[in-house]
Amino acid sequence: MVRFLGSIEAKTDAKGRAFLPASFRKELQSAGETSLVMRKDVFQPCLVLYPESVWNMQIDLLRTRLNRWDSRHQSIFRQFVADAEAITLDANGRFLISKRYMKMAGISQAIKFIGMDDSIEIWSGENAGKPFMEPDEFGKAIEAIMSEGPADTPQAGTQC
Repeated sequence: MVRFLGSIEAKTDAKGRAFLPASFRKELQSAGETSLVMRKDVFQPCLVLYPESVWNMQIDLLRTRLNRWDSRHQSIFRQFVADAEAITLDANGRFLISKRYMKMAGISQAIKFIGMDDSIEIWSGENAGKPFMEPDEFGKAIEAIMSEGPADTPQAGTQC
């Protein structure tokens, strides 16, 4: 299982190539992952890199929620997979961000990689602060979420 952590600033070269940060490459190697899939995020103006096994789990989960015989469901699935692309790292750990993806995410040259547990987000340097809450807002939000406890199990310290 992969666990990507942290945020790392980087740049693309004139051809749109970027080095996958060494810590993320190391995580992929230790998990035995050799292939990646990239797609535009569903909600945010960023790109998401999935290790192939994580991508396959996402596709399987989506398929279980969609009916093949419902035209709207087929359109949703089609759009989700059509916006995906297999990514190959070269011997130096570089990969190409196509012009299409650079445009979708508003990337010119500066980028920021953000480890999101089982995937990696790639943000435009101009939007690097966009995915984050203000510290006070974050503190209040996480306090509210964590004080609720898990939905399906009792909170720590409570009696059953």
